[in-house]
This record gives sequence, C-alpha cells and structure tokens, in this order.
Amino acid sequence: MNVKIKRPVNDAANLAKIGIAGLDDILAGGLTPNRLYLIDGDPGSGKTTVALQFLMQGADAGETTLYVTLAESAQELVAVAASHGWSLENINLLEIIPGGDALTTDEQITMFHPSEVELGEATEKILYAVEK
Repeated sequence: MNVKIKRPVNDAANLAKIGIAGLDDILAGGLTPNRLYLIDGDPGSGKTTVALQFLMQGADAGETTLYVTLAESAQELVAVAASHGWSLENINLLEIIPGGDALTTDEQITMFHPSEVELGEATEKILYAVEK
C-alpha cells in the first residue's frame, strides 16, 4: 500500500526533519513545528534512537535542543548515542530521576499523593531548563 501525506506547498519548508530519510519521506518531509508528538513502543523498539536523531538533526541546523529523561540516566543516553557512533555534545540533557532516598520514611509525604508533588517538581525543573 502506498500512502502519501499531502501538505500545502508553502508548508514544506517549515517542517522539522526527523533525520531518518525513510521516516521523513513517510511524513512528507518531516513534522509540523510547534506541535506535541508522542513516540510509543515496547522497550528496545527505537524510541530513544528516533528522539536522539531528531535532536541531532536540530542541533546540526543550529537549533538549541533539550532531551528530558525521566527513566534513563544521562550516562545511559550517552552510551546509546556512542553505540551508534554519535556524540551528544550539542544536546542539552535534563535528567529527572528520583533519587534512591526518595522512598525513605523521612522523605514520604502524607498530605498529597506523591505523583502530585513529583509532577510539580519535575515540571519546575523542565520549565527552568527550557527557559535557560
């Protein structure tokens, strides 16, 4: 099956390329800017690889990039990149992973559900990094 995505001609120049030729082709040139995209898949399916390629494409174009990681450490991301022969030196990494002491009795919160507090703290860190 051959599926083509049609976009207005004047919109093609403004698309954000992923950096993967076949995927950019399927997307008729890339992603529409200023939108939120979710990449979903099983562990090991390539989500991180696609995200890193997208950010490297932006960094190569002179854009400031930010990778916010909620599960993998910055060291793990650097290792993934290195396994592909890539460098993340032009990509800002923000690691938001709860510390090992976050589950101790002294650190537990009883007035609010932990997700409410953790989300607020994570959001503040992300917004600070974006502003920076």
